[in-house]
Amino acid sequence: MSSAVIGFVTSLSLIVAIGAQNAFVLRQGIARRHVLPVVLVCATADALLIGAGIAGLGAALTAHPWALDAARYGGAAFVIGYGVLAARRALRPSSLSSAGRSATTARAAVLACLGFTFLNPHVYLDTVVLLGALANQHGADGRWLYGLGAMTASIAWFTALGFGARGLSGVFERPRAWQVLDGLIALVMVAIGAGLLLG
Repeated sequence: MSSAVIGFVTSLSLIVAIGAQNAFVLRQGIARRHVLPVVLVCATADALLIGAGIAGLGAALTAHPWALDAARYGGAAFVIGYGVLAARRALRPSSLSSAGRSATTARAAVLACLGFTFLNPHVYLDTVVLLGALANQHGADGRWLYGLGAMTASIAWFTALGFGARGLSGVFERPRAWQVLDGLIALVMVAIGAGLLLG
């Protein structure tokens, strides 16, 4: 199996798990609000972090654990705050059309997406440290092929998640569906935030 295929499969296995970033992309996709910029931010950020890991940033991060601690506490505050907002939306559910109208601006969506990405210490452990270390096991030439495969997986996943979520729009014409989704998002965000604080 080529280094690129191994990188693709490994990266996909890491990013498919439901987390704060995926939940945010899913919600934006269902609401059909700012999907392209959100997908581009997620895929570009992953590509930069994977490249940085291959170039050696992972080793630097493991040598300075305070950087991961700072991301952990900042990330916990951020995702818990977003969880509280999701809980408030769940208490006041709306239909797809009104959810779309009340959604954030493109700038706010991009800033939230950057927060979910760069304030998450797991992104550094998974993308920079782990993928960087695995890529470097493929030698001087193979490591960048591995990285290219990993970056391609990220692009494929976020594109499928963001634009594929539109297929669920019929279900989300009903306020009850938004209430359930936002309730689940609130639980995921608070659980992730608590895990960061306690971990």
